[in-house]
Amino acid sequence: MPRFSIIIPNWNGARWLAPCLDSLRAQTLTDFEVIVVDNASHDGSQTLLAERYPEARVVALDRNLGFTGACNVGFGVAQGEFQALLNNDTEADPQWVAEVSAAFERHPQAGMIASRMLLYDRRDTFHTAGDIFRVDGTPGNRGVWQKDTGQFPEGEVFSANGGSAAYRRAMLDEIGLLDDDFFFSCEDVDLAWRAQLAGWQAVYVPRAVVYHHLSASGGGVTASFHDGRNFIYLLAKDVPDVIWRKHGLRILGGQLRTTWDALTAW
Repeated sequence: MPRFSIIIPNWNGARWLAPCLDSLRAQTLTDFEVIVVDNASHDGSQTLLAERYPEARVVALDRNLGFTGACNVGFGVAQGEFQALLNNDTEADPQWVAEVSAAFERHPQAGMIASRMLLYDRRDTFHTAGDIFRVDGTPGNRGVWQKDTGQFPEGEVFSANGGSAAYRRAMLDEIGLLDDDFFFSCEDVDLAWRAQLAGWQAVYVPRAVVYHHLSASGGGVTASFHDGRNFIYLLAKDVPDVIWRKHGLRILGGQLRTTWDALTAW
């Protein structure tokens, strides 16, 4: 039984899959399984996987279940003690699996590990150094668009970005998987809220590096709509009363801005 499971949700991502899977073939720690959950792609993704990557277990869905649905299907068949989500438009550094595994050992209370995600075409620039949750009720990528100068050391953060998040199976067994109602966007922050409230930590590990084509497989109108809708759902579902009492006006102001963006992208 592999110690580490890597789950890759895919929807019409054939153009991105080869660099992603090639980077996993180059990992220095090889005690892992790869699971690709395909959301009924029609771009030849499944043919590519069968012909070039027989080591990957492909779970072919008959309809698009969204990011959350595909990831949850992957969690359902994964066998590893540690289970990572990896976007199909990423490239993992050869030490990525080894560094994530070592970080879980160093931090026994860590339920999730956040990687150092850098832009694919600007590898000195952050996508995220772990995710944050602001006092106005909006989540965000820590360090996004900043030059990487080593300014973010290893340590606790609020959340791990779902594009390269690794989770301890014991935590998922306790708090549950991703909430399918999110479909796309903020599902990782919801999971982080549930984890934090249950006493688990999220730890950022700068030596675990992943390069990401930011918004290659999402973004635009779809992202704007789901961000706005899911921000509201997140607040209603997860944010404790004590935070509402302290920051309620700032939260309402932040939501007015994102709700307007969502409505204009309806």
